[in-house]
Amino acid sequence: MNATRRKLFAIVNPAAGSGRARKLAPAALEKLRAAGLDVQAQYTTKPGHGTQLAREAYAAGWRDFVAVGGDGTAYEIVNGLLPDVLSGERAAIGFLPVGTGNSFLRDFFHGGAQHSAQAIIEGRRRSCDVVLLEHEGGATYSINIVSVGFAANVAAITNRRFKRLGPLGYLLGVLTCLATLDRRAFPLRADGDADADHRRCLFLTFSNSKFTGGKMMIAPDAVTDDGFVEYVRWGPIGRLGLVWNLPTLFTGTHIRHPMASRRAVQRIEFERGEPIDVMVDGEVLTTRCKSITILPGALDVMA
Repeated sequence: MNATRRKLFAIVNPAAGSGRARKLAPAALEKLRAAGLDVQAQYTTKPGHGTQLAREAYAAGWRDFVAVGGDGTAYEIVNGLLPDVLSGERAAIGFLPVGTGNSFLRDFFHGGAQHSAQAIIEGRRRSCDVVLLEHEGGATYSINIVSVGFAANVAAITNRRFKRLGPLGYLLGVLTCLATLDRRAFPLRADGDADADHRRCLFLTFSNSKFTGGKMMIAPDAVTDDGFVEYVRWGPIGRLGLVWNLPTLFTGTHIRHPMASRRAVQRIEFERGEPIDVMVDGEVLTTRCKSITILPGALDVMA
């Protein structure tokens, strides 16, 4: 092996994009190899396998990783690398979005797989914050978004009842949550506030990057390397108001709504309550949240 060639450990989720990744991944990886990169690829076979592969590869000495799939693939790799990289050598992750896409990448460019592949080939790196969610089940890491309320409820019901229907399933999830609109309180303190916030809301999001769910700009003021979590709150808006204002979620102008607010914070502490659905980078956990903390510059991204 030529020691001067950059080595990459690619983790491929062949099921991403309803199987599109299985067809597109080989050509995408070959493009990296044709550019002179030494790429070792491993395919996942079940949920959580990407986390296991990333953890084992890091322990074996790999430091540059590529997520070949969608948001879920990147989520698994990040959670395989953390927390080991906090006490060890730095690691970097690149993205080949050959599945349903990658919301996180939109903070850097909108060219999809072509532009992200070029970033990997050129070896471009930038420091990236990581969001740590501590909950009763342990610790979960995010580079994109942690959300509770409406968005998490839609993701949860879609995964449980409609996932096999693809985009139609997501629409059915939205309609179901609109019909049973749940506006509740998630008591918490931000950055040591004297009093906990017990106000009802439609959703709360804690974002490291601007976009989620494809093109929705939930946190237009988020910056991936500023050492802060962008905390966006939308109060108990009604059904008609939500439907009327849905387009503003794609432009980021929803934060101008009288019931909406945003704040850059470093730590959130939740009051103990019942288990809730929590969306982390598109994946759903049902757990009791304890805290959210920003880990400044914990990871490098190829972008």
